[in-house]
Amino acid sequence: MLKEFSNLFTRNRIFMGRTQGTGGISAERALNYGFTGPNLRAAGVDYDVRVHTPYSSYEDFQFTIPVGTTGDNYDRFLVRDQEMWQSLSIIEQAYKKVQEFKGAEAEIFHADVPEYYLPEKEDVYTKMEALIWHFKIIMGETDIPAGEVYHSVEGGNGELGFYLISDGGRTPYRLRFRRPCFITTRPMRK
Repeated sequence: MLKEFSNLFTRNRIFMGRTQGTGGISAERALNYGFTGPNLRAAGVDYDVRVHTPYSSYEDFQFTIPVGTTGDNYDRFLVRDQEMWQSLSIIEQAYKKVQEFKGAEAEIFHADVPEYYLPEKEDVYTKMEALIWHFKIIMGETDIPAGEVYHSVEGGNGELGFYLISDGGRTPYRLRFRRPCFITTRPMRK
């Protein structure tokens, strides 16, 4: 399906005529507006959170970050198209790693750390340990250390950031999100 989609648009003269040279944004302007993700990379800036500050074992996978040159609508399409191919490659690599680790019959894989994933619902009703972990995860019994932290992940539209300030209790004193989609959809002035 993905190959058919790419072939349909990549060399389509009508699509190219309507998207090439339209809505272009320079790298400098994209940085000034706070763009991240595919919109920033289409403008020619090679920045991806998964590469610059790796998380969730992204450093264990081989993938390339597609970067555009002109920042127009066609470049944004090409960058997003290539990102879908790179995501598929990451999924295939992860599946192979799980199969090698767990064997051919592995379909569901959890690390042996029950405090980070909910137990099966049937187990919650029949096993005391599962009920305890379910309660602990849902009710959030963990005290958050005092201080502040910012962490971000690479979302579909760009950097999704979380800023948290804690005074040491079970709930944060302040929590803010950096949503990538609102930044790229606001009105821009010349």
